[in-house]
Amino acid sequence: MIDEDNFKRITQRIDSYREAMIELQIALSAHPAVGPENGGDGELLKARFLKDRLVQLGFKNFRHFDAQDKRVSSGIRPNLVTTIEGQNKNRFIWIITHLDIVPPGERRLWSQDPYQAYVKDGHVFGRGVEDNQQDMVASIFAAKAMMDEGFIPDHSINLAFVADEETSSNMGLYYMIDSTDNLFNHDDLIIVPDSGNPQGSLIEVAEKSILWLCFKTKGKQCHGSNPQLGKNAFVAASHLVTKLVKLKKLFPKTDPLFDPPQSTFEPTKKEANVGNINTIPGEDIFCMDCRVLPNYDLRDVLAAIQKMVQDIEKKFKVQIEISTAQYVQSAKPTHPDAPVVKALTEAIQTVYHIKAFAGGVGAGTVASYIRKKDYPVAVWSKTGQTAHQPDENCPIDNMLGNAKVFAHLFLQK
Repeated sequence: MIDEDNFKRITQRIDSYREAMIELQIALSAHPAVGPENGGDGELLKARFLKDRLVQLGFKNFRHFDAQDKRVSSGIRPNLVTTIEGQNKNRFIWIITHLDIVPPGERRLWSQDPYQAYVKDGHVFGRGVEDNQQDMVASIFAAKAMMDEGFIPDHSINLAFVADEETSSNMGLYYMIDSTDNLFNHDDLIIVPDSGNPQGSLIEVAEKSILWLCFKTKGKQCHGSNPQLGKNAFVAASHLVTKLVKLKKLFPKTDPLFDPPQSTFEPTKKEANVGNINTIPGEDIFCMDCRVLPNYDLRDVLAAIQKMVQDIEKKFKVQIEISTAQYVQSAKPTHPDAPVVKALTEAIQTVYHIKAFAGGVGAGTVASYIRKKDYPVAVWSKTGQTAHQPDENCPIDNMLGNAKVFAHLFLQK
């Protein structure tokens, strides 16, 4: 429960920040933070800008957890936490957002420069404005409202801004957890606002395991008029693709907690092979995205895939190399009755007037690693689900509404 008069004051204060929140969104987008795996130079410039802005907004207490990374020019992948002390200095409410973004992709599909964010029809458009700046800005101004109204929360507040979420998190939250003793307390409320639905009703408490594989098929290149002289790597790879579809039958369980409720096994990326039509390709590469229900062991999935690969190798007399791009065995779900879920449910009901529900997703967030360390964590955001798309955008009302949800959490006893 919270004091309704205090919450009204906070919501009015957040509404008064509307233009400032939009301005910060636009300024953040002008500092692209793309990781080295995606051809960028990391998050340091964005992190420095953000810290300077936080100081201007009145934040005073900071901790840095910088990871060393020789792949970026600065050698640093920044992770930053700012704290507002509450009456209880040993229990925290965490809001964890990420600094890095994905590249824009095909620029021709964007209406304007993706790094020059702009406002149109009640939305902010630009790369990163939803993923993850919407809730980064919302968390900042929710905390600022507490400071500006002179409220000292019962529990302390930690806002974390982490690197490397879009690729591996090894230089981000994983690094923070592994390099720090007791980053979290077991009675902390930990929220990762990095997934959700347009209604704001989904509180994510479970994630599927993630397995990303690439298959490199090696045959023998030859002239297209004499295919008998070669071994067509493309044909062998194509047969493997159709064989991998059988994984759905080998791992058929469903779980209504998730949408979709079954495991998924989808061929995705296909690399170019030969550059001309009249050459039989001697090498072919494709990749696959597997999202597997938690009650399956990824080792069993890999074993089934390796058996299929061996069958194709034998049939077409080729060699197939399997490389792993991502391997994340899912953790035990957060209990739907965990305090963080209950607190979020109350806040969402108050702000958005809807009844939230606990569910699972196929997407991966940093919450998975937090759960592996046995800390209860909830993933929530009211989101337009335009992340990673051309003309990514953030409804301004979502930014304000989500800030009020976070403020409600800060005010709870």
